Amino acid sequence: MKAIVLGSAAVSLMSLSALAADMAVPPRFSPPPAPPPFSWTSCYAGVHGAGGFGQKDINDTAGILSPTTGFTTASLNISGYLVGGQIGCDYQFSPNWVVGIEGAAAGGNIGGNTNFALPLLPGDTATFKETTDFLSSVTARVGYAFDRWMVYGKGGVALVDDRYNVSDIMATYDLDGLENRLGWTAGAGVEWAFWEDWSVKLEYDYYGFGTRNITFVDSTISGATGPYNIKQTIQTVKLGLNFHVYAGP
Repeated sequence: MKAIVLGSAAVSLMSLSALAADMAVPPRFSPPPAPPPFSWTSCYAGVHGAGGFGQKDINDTAGILSPTTGFTTASLNISGYLVGGQIGCDYQFSPNWVVGIEGAAAGGNIGGNTNFALPLLPGDTATFKETTDFLSSVTARVGYAFDRWMVYGKGGVALVDDRYNVSDIMATYDLDGLENRLGWTAGAGVEWAFWEDWSVKLEYDYYGFGTRNITFVDSTISGATGPYNIKQTIQTVKLGLNFHVYAGP
C-alpha cells in the first residue's frame, strides 16, 4: 500500500514539475517580417519654382537697320523666375538604379533689356528687350538610389516662347518679334522621399536653343520687316515637390 501511495505521489510531483516547467517558458512568437526596401518605382505629379538666367545675342544679318543706324549686334543677359508643374514615372532595378521619363512646363518672366549707342545717329540710343514667358521639356533621366535619396542626370528636348523688342529713343523704329523655338536640355539633381508618398528635389538644368532667324515687324513707325539672327541659352535652378502613386513603403 505504501508503495502505491509513494508511487502515486511521485507521479503527481513529476506532473506538477512538468506543468511548472511549461508555465515557466513563455510561448514563442514568430517575429514580424521585415518591411520590403523602399522603391522609387512609381508615377508622380508635382509642382516647382525656378530661378532662371541666360544670354541672348541679336545680330542684324539682313542689314535692315545697319545702313542707317549702324546697329549690327547686341548681347543681353537675362534673369527671372518660372513656376510650373511636372508629371512622370520611374522604375527602380538592379537594385539601386532608377530610370524614368518626365514632362514639365512652366510660365513666368525671364528677361531683361540693354542699351547701346547707334554710331550713325549721334545721340541716339537703342534698347534691346527680351522676355521668356514659357519653357517646357520632355526628358529621360537615370538615377542612383541610396534608399530614400536619389541623385540623377537627365536630358531631352525643350520648347521656349520668347518676345523681343528693338527700339530707339529718337523714334525712328520700334520692332517686335515673337517665336516658339525647339532645343535641347540637360541637367542633374537630387531627390529625397521624405514622407510616405512625398518627395522634394533640387535640380539644375541647361537649355540650348541654338541660333535662328526671327522675323521682326515695325507696325507703328517705319514699317520695316525682316529677320534678325538670335542665339540664346537659358539656365535654371529648380525646387520641386512630387506626390507619388506607389513610391514604396
